[in-house]
Amino acid sequence: MEKKLDIRSLSNAELKDQLKEMGEKAFRASQIFEWLWQKNAATFEEMTNLSVGLREKLEQHYFIDHISLDEQQISSDRTIKCAFNVGVGKVVEGVLIPSKSRMTACISSQVGCSLACKFCATGKLKLLKNLSAGEIVDQVVYLRDQAQEKYQTNLSNIVYMGMGEPLLNYNNVMKSVDLITSEKGLGMSPKRITISTAGIAKMIKRMGDDETKINLALSLHAANDDKRDKIMAINETNNLEALADALRYFYEKTGTRVTYEYIVFRDFNDELTDARELAEFCKNIPCKVNIIEYNPIDDGEFQQADPKKVDAFAAFLEQRNIIVNIRRSRGKDIDAACGQLANKNKAVDERVFK
Repeated sequence: MEKKLDIRSLSNAELKDQLKEMGEKAFRASQIFEWLWQKNAATFEEMTNLSVGLREKLEQHYFIDHISLDEQQISSDRTIKCAFNVGVGKVVEGVLIPSKSRMTACISSQVGCSLACKFCATGKLKLLKNLSAGEIVDQVVYLRDQAQEKYQTNLSNIVYMGMGEPLLNYNNVMKSVDLITSEKGLGMSPKRITISTAGIAKMIKRMGDDETKINLALSLHAANDDKRDKIMAINETNNLEALADALRYFYEKTGTRVTYEYIVFRDFNDELTDARELAEFCKNIPCKVNIIEYNPIDDGEFQQADPKKVDAFAAFLEQRNIIVNIRRSRGKDIDAACGQLANKNKAVDERVFK
């Protein structure tokens, strides 16, 4: 028996070729593509402007790898966290973050993560799967629909800051970006999309080579190799010098200002000496800094910094003409916060970029 192919893995051109081989008109590909990516059809039966015969052929040769909702929680601050089923025993989480000026979808790119950053609950999970482009887009569509249904507003921003390291699933992530920004897809502006990376230097350079139009955020958290080594194992092979070189290359190719994400941990990276090191790193390229409130995870290894120290840290950077935003956590009562996504009832930072 012929093994069915995920139809959403095909480009529009590939779908045209396969339809021709089936004796169908090539223009049907655009109709099918619209059903898959604009209307987010989960079955071929929904494609009502196609003949019954064509729908039967599609059912015979293809399947639609569509995610489904396992669980949804709504925070007292209106943040919505969703657990999506992406295969037997595999769940990822996405979060809708409302604020006064925007409505942001925080989405996942992998089931689990291989980087094991010490402050992140997702990093304590094994990497089980790279999500397909379709599975990534499905999260966006579901959260977009929730924004319209629950809050009567459109989705304004998308951040790849959920579970997983986006740059280790590069091809699928970039394909999902193309589908989200394409006129034949969701039609969102690439400037409304941010990819956050723990720091894969060669893939940051690849983003530059591809001249991507989307935003880039680096999870920095320390501008000192010794400290960064202690909390992020990836720094041992992608140290600050390598990252600075990659970021300069990215900026030269794209002209896009980079955001540094900096979680402030009590008695670890919250002193003015740490701020001075960060200010020095900021000299590499035009950038801005998001200072993020830490959201403790079960092991209790790290704690939130004193708010007065956080304010002093931010003021030190601002005095050096660095753009700084302090991001307060959202959805804590449902455990949806930055670093806490681990397939349990948890909350997400309002890590949204202006």
